[in-house]
Amino acid sequence: MSSRISCSTKIAAWRRPRTILWATAGVVTLGFLIALEIATRRYAGQPGPIVSQARELVFPPKPGPLYAGLALMMVVLTWRQRFIAAGTAIGIDVVLFSVRSAAGVEMTDDQSFGNGALWVMLGVAVIAITRRTGQERVLLLKGVGLGMLLVAGRKVGDIWLLITAKTRTMVLDPYVATADHALGNPSWLAGRILRASGSLTSDVLALVYAQLAVAAIVVALYQLRHVAAERRFPGHHLVRTFLVIGLLGPAFYMIFPVVGPVFAYGPGASGTGGVQWAVANLWPNTPPSIGIPHPVPYDALTPRNCMPSLHTAWATAIFIHTRKGPRALRYAGTFWLVATLSATLGFGYHYGVDLVAGVVFALTIETALRALDRRGDRSGLRLVAYGTAVFTALLLSYRYLPMEMARYPWLFGPLLMVSMASVIYYYIRTTRRWDRHTAPAPQPEPQPQLA
Repeated sequence: MSSRISCSTKIAAWRRPRTILWATAGVVTLGFLIALEIATRRYAGQPGPIVSQARELVFPPKPGPLYAGLALMMVVLTWRQRFIAAGTAIGIDVVLFSVRSAAGVEMTDDQSFGNGALWVMLGVAVIAITRRTGQERVLLLKGVGLGMLLVAGRKVGDIWLLITAKTRTMVLDPYVATADHALGNPSWLAGRILRASGSLTSDVLALVYAQLAVAAIVVALYQLRHVAAERRFPGHHLVRTFLVIGLLGPAFYMIFPVVGPVFAYGPGASGTGGVQWAVANLWPNTPPSIGIPHPVPYDALTPRNCMPSLHTAWATAIFIHTRKGPRALRYAGTFWLVATLSATLGFGYHYGVDLVAGVVFALTIETALRALDRRGDRSGLRLVAYGTAVFTALLLSYRYLPMEMARYPWLFGPLLMVSMASVIYYYIRTTRRWDRHTAPAPQPEPQPQLA
């Protein structure tokens, strides 16, 4: 009888909507990784995310957020467990580094450490499965999953960029550059300003642009600082938004391949692209003239990663998630958003219309995730539908109305900004109402009793 009851309890647990959702997400993620592994070997002739991650258990790791993933995983551990985990990871790395050095294995500075963090995360997963039960097991596995998702997300992102370069031989930069006339070609203006501002400003913006993930980790660790004490994760946090943006964004790179102003209209950057593939060597001194746009060929190395600007989307997400933090965190979020926008334009990595699409993209995803936590709140679903419609309209206009946008900037420029502002306004209004409804009711002050 007891065995029947236990079996019935397990079946009932598996029928719960949240359990079904997590199981479905796990199956879909595994299928996606397998498909990406196959596609990477077919189009690029290289190992995909599964094999490359497994190799890093022993071989020198590629530059990536292995210790950042470990830091996220450790939010579920006590302080004593965190010191043990960190010490174990560092110890493993020291041993592997010594063995490689003795064996004469070539390593760069970025490939010296990281294996230990991966081993510790896998070790915690084994402990959770074999030595823990109930909610404690679930919490540990969620922590490991969070850290591993960050590590895998970097791998998947790099592979996606490689696939875009290998499979999208033609790029649509002339369409986007023509549409960008509606905003006054802001990348050309920002590029000239950045060149005139000196090397210090360029170095600061380059650091901000390159370390966007570090800023996200700092904000996420602040949001998840109470997980170990409360033994549960908050309903929504930055890592979720960050990962979903990185998962969905590259799909639009395949639909709308664009390399960016510095590559399509300038000398290129970082050793890829260049004048031999550019439409013309104009950036940032001379904006391109208005002409009938057409797809142009480009090399098989430069990622087609402009539309939408995911750096803008990620920086927007960081800005949003710092609004409820202390003053220093709010200032840091604002600085990171402004600096990221300045870098994307000033270095010629993006057009102005990319940034508009990136903001709408980020707000739509943020709303969808928050609405999911509220069991499909109608106002949230309406905002998701509206943001999706605006985002779709933006991409269609860049592709099929660039000439009209360039000829009538006094009409389409304000229209682009108003469409983005409407999504921002709708998001603020919706989330403020959510926050009011979820805010704890004020407790009445104790009243003096009459004798």
